[in-house]
Amino acid sequence: MKRTVNTDDAPAAVGAYSQATVANGLVFVSGQLPLTTDGELMADEPVGEQTRRSLENVRAVLAAENLGMEDIVKTTIFLDDIDEFEAMNGVYSDFFTEAPPARSAVEAGNVPKGAGVEIEAIAASDASGSDDASNRME
Repeated sequence: MKRTVNTDDAPAAVGAYSQATVANGLVFVSGQLPLTTDGELMADEPVGEQTRRSLENVRAVLAAENLGMEDIVKTTIFLDDIDEFEAMNGVYSDFFTEAPPARSAVEAGNVPKGAGVEIEAIAASDASGSDDASNRME
């Protein structure tokens, strides 16, 4: 059985999808654009700043499930321009300093709404080996 996640701490879905879906101990976070919680797109910001905002949105969705970035097992990065990989990666690495998750990064050509990056993630609710939220890093 699956259920959906919705939090006001991340931008609302801009289409027919949920911020995340939970099933079988996994949390599937939908692609997060560089949107503020008010829905303002940061498309004019450098890709590094767009990456930061997108990852902060991922973090907020996971927090609604009492999970953190360390619970992510896989991310997929969609870039408007693969030449922006280094700018994205520099910021991305700030969020995953220890035991980073598996990752794919691809040039999508056109990211929705004209953004430079979109990031989706899969997290395991038991990634730390315990369901005790007090053992999770923030």
